[in-house]
Amino acid sequence: MPRKLARAAKRGTTKLSRSEHAYQEIRRAIRQRRFRSGDRLREVELAKSLGLSRTPVREALSRLEAEGIAAENAQRGFVIVDFDHVMVSELYLMREVLEGAAARLAASSAADAEIELLREIHSQYAALVKGGSGVALADKNRQFHEALCRCAHNRFLLRTLEPLQDALGLLGESNLADPARARENHKDHAAIVEAIGKRDAAGAEARMRAHIRAAHAARIKRMFAIEEK
Repeated sequence: MPRKLARAAKRGTTKLSRSEHAYQEIRRAIRQRRFRSGDRLREVELAKSLGLSRTPVREALSRLEAEGIAAENAQRGFVIVDFDHVMVSELYLMREVLEGAAARLAASSAADAEIELLREIHSQYAALVKGGSGVALADKNRQFHEALCRCAHNRFLLRTLEPLQDALGLLGESNLADPARARENHKDHAAIVEAIGKRDAAGAEARMRAHIRAAHAARIKRMFAIEEK
């Protein structure tokens, strides 16, 4: 993980403060599932991999703590929050509410070109369902959801969703590693895009909320299966 962060850190930082750069790179690593619940976030190691001092890294970790992604432990320093069943349920409940609202707003506010982009991402996901890896499917799924939320054209909604999207990267292997769930996901996305394309705001929200509930059920099933092993 440190080497990957180091390569990412080579991208220009002139437009970002050092702490913002550290924050964005750690968030990127979380979304790409390079951290797991309970992992330590070692300041010295992160600072070295990013080519920064410890101060901006600590500031970035403090921001993640404020967002509920990290916690500071007296013995271990900063650690990634360990998500239990209650926290996972809270996470998916907020996703259902907020992403449902995003789908409703997208049906009303998205430009035709943006809806076409959603269709394109959906088609790319469909191609991966036939033979792509779970990682590739998860990446494309995240791209679809992020694009849809941008189509809502509500900056406050986007800011509220960001820590939730980060938290998803901490839940272990994606649900989409299961081929059956990957196919169901494809059908859900198709229904959501169709409703948005028809400018059916209520239908888009209902389909998105149902989609998130299905994802939640699949995640809980996966968590229990892991615990039983």
